[in-house]
Amino acid sequence: MHDKADDIIYIGKARSLRHRVRQYFQASHSEGLKKDQMVRQIARFEYIVTDSELEALVLECNLIKEHTPKYNTMLRDDKTYPYIRVTLQEAFPRVLFSRQIKKDGSRYFGPYTSAFAVKNTIELIGKLYHLRTCSRRLPKDIGRERPCLNYHIGQCDAPCAGAVSPEEYRKSVESALQFLNGDYVPILSMLEEKMNGFAERMEYEKAAEYRDLLGSVRQIAQKQKITTFDNEDKDIVALASDGDDAVVQVFFIRSGKLIGRDHFYMRVRSDDTRGQILSAFLRQYYSGTPLIPKEIHLQEEIEDLDTIAEWLTERRGNKVRILIPQKGLKERMVELAEKNAELVLSKDRERIKKEEGRTIGAMKELAELLGMQELSRVEAFDISNISGFQSVGSMVVFEKGKPVKSDYRKFRLRTVTGPDDYASMHEVLTRRFLHGLKELEKRKEAGETEEYGSFTRFPDLIMMDGGKGQVHVALQVLEELGLSIPVCGMVKDDNHHTRGLYFKDVELPIDSHSEGFKLITRVQDEAHRFAITYHRSLRGKEQVHSVLDEVPGIGEARRKALMRRFKSLEAIGNATLEELASTDSMNERAAEAVYQYFHSEKTSFDA
Repeated sequence: MHDKADDIIYIGKARSLRHRVRQYFQASHSEGLKKDQMVRQIARFEYIVTDSELEALVLECNLIKEHTPKYNTMLRDDKTYPYIRVTLQEAFPRVLFSRQIKKDGSRYFGPYTSAFAVKNTIELIGKLYHLRTCSRRLPKDIGRERPCLNYHIGQCDAPCAGAVSPEEYRKSVESALQFLNGDYVPILSMLEEKMNGFAERMEYEKAAEYRDLLGSVRQIAQKQKITTFDNEDKDIVALASDGDDAVVQVFFIRSGKLIGRDHFYMRVRSDDTRGQILSAFLRQYYSGTPLIPKEIHLQEEIEDLDTIAEWLTERRGNKVRILIPQKGLKERMVELAEKNAELVLSKDRERIKKEEGRTIGAMKELAELLGMQELSRVEAFDISNISGFQSVGSMVVFEKGKPVKSDYRKFRLRTVTGPDDYASMHEVLTRRFLHGLKELEKRKEAGETEEYGSFTRFPDLIMMDGGKGQVHVALQVLEELGLSIPVCGMVKDDNHHTRGLYFKDVELPIDSHSEGFKLITRVQDEAHRFAITYHRSLRGKEQVHSVLDEVPGIGEARRKALMRRFKSLEAIGNATLEELASTDSMNERAAEAVYQYFHSEKTSFDA
C-alpha cells in the first residue's frame, strides 16, 4: 500500500487479496485506530501473485525488511550474533570468531549473546590446546617463515614450522571440539593433575598458570548449569506487551544447555494480539539469523503456524517444529522467558518515562514559563567570530526536547564585515526565514500543502544566544518579514553560565534544578558548539588556503607534507631552500616556488 508521496506504508499477504483489501474499506469492519489512519492515507495498491502461501510468506519477509513500512508490526533490533567457528576443512584447523554461518565445511558453535565471552573462550582454547590463529596457508606455507610470538609464549604448536604432525594437531582439535560441546571433565582432570604436579616440584609459577586456567574452565562450566532433559537445539520465545510497546525474549538452548538470552523491541499496534506479534517476530527474526534451531517453543498459537514451520524447515534443511508446551519443564521455560520479557518491558517503561521528563516534560515546563499553549519545535541561533574574522552563524533545532541534527543549518556571513554580532544575527535570521517563505510560496504555487525540510517548517519558539539586544534584532527581522513567532533570549551570568530567559522585555527566573533549565542549557551549548565547530573549520581552511594554496605547483599532497614536517606556516617561511627541497613530495622547482613566495614582501603569516 502506497501513500500519495508513493512511500510504502504497509505490506501484507492473503489467500484472497480481493477479499482482504475490500475489508479495509468496509465501514462495518474496524481493525483499530492505527489501521483506520492507514486506510485514509492509501493512494494506490501494488500486488504480486505467488504460487503458494510459502512463497508469499518469504516475499513478505523480504519486502518488510527492505522497506520497513510505517504500519507493519516491526522488529526494532537488527542484531548479528557471534559464533565460534572451527575450520575443519583445513589441514590444520583454527578456532575463530564469526558473525556469519557459511556452508564452507567449518563447524559453528552458538549463537552467543556476548562477543566478549566468545573472544575470551577462543583465547582460553588457544592456551589449552595450542591451536594456530594465523592465516597462513598450510601445509603449503610450512617452513617458509619463522614461527610467530604465540609459539614462543607456548600458545601454539607451530604447525607452520612443521613442529607438530597433522595427526597430533587433529587430536588437539578434537579435544577443543569436546570442550566446545560442553564436555569439561577431561580438561578439568588434566589441568588439576598438571597444577598439582608443578606444585609438588615447587614450580609455583607454572602451578599458578594452570590454577588460573582451571578457574577459567570451571567458570565456563558453571555457566552451563541450566540444562534440559535432551540434547537438542531450541529457542524459547515469549513476549510481554503494553499498548504500543512489546518486548520479545528469546532463550537460546544449544545441545540441551541454555547458552544465552536476548530481548527484542517490537513496534506494534495497541490492538495487535499476542499471536500476531509473535508471528511477525518469527518471520522477521528468522529471515535474518543464520542458525535455525530444531524446535521453537512459544507461549501460544500463532497465525500461519504450519506455513512458518514449513518455511523454517526449508531454511534449515531438515524438520523444524513449532510447539506450544502445556506442562512440565518446557512450559516452565516458556514462563521464565515471559517473566524476563515483562521485566525488560517494565524497566524500559521507567527509562522512557525518565527520558520523556528530560525532553517532552522539559518543553512543557518552558511552555508554562512563557505562557504558551503548545511548544514542540524550537530553533536557536548563535554567531561565532574572532575579531570579526570569518563570521559564521548557526541554527540548531530541537523537537520535543531532542536535537534534530538533520535540520541544523550553518551560515557564512555575506554582508557583514567586522565584529558586529547584531548585524550578523540580522543577516542570518533574514536569510533563514526569507528562504523558508520563498520555498513555501513555490510549494503553494505547485499545489503542495505539506511542509518539507528545515526551512519551510517554522518554529514555535526562537531562542537567541543573548539577552535584550539579540531578542530585539530577531523581533525586528520577524516584523520586516510579516511573521509572528515568540522570541526569547538565553541569558548568561558573569561566569558564562545560563541564568534564565529574557522574554517580552522581562528576565524570567527559572529553577536551575528543573528539567526546563537543563534543556535551555543544552540548547544554548549546542548552538554555541555548532557555530564554533563551523568557524574553526573555515578558519583552518582559510589559513592554509591563503598561503600554501596560492603557491604555484603546491597541491594537497605537498601542502600536507610541508605541514607535517614544519608544523607551522612560520616555520615553512623560515626554512632554507635545501630544507624545503628535502621534504617528502617536494622537488627543487616546488621548493624554489615556496621559498620565493614566503620571502616576497607581500607574504604575511597573519593571512
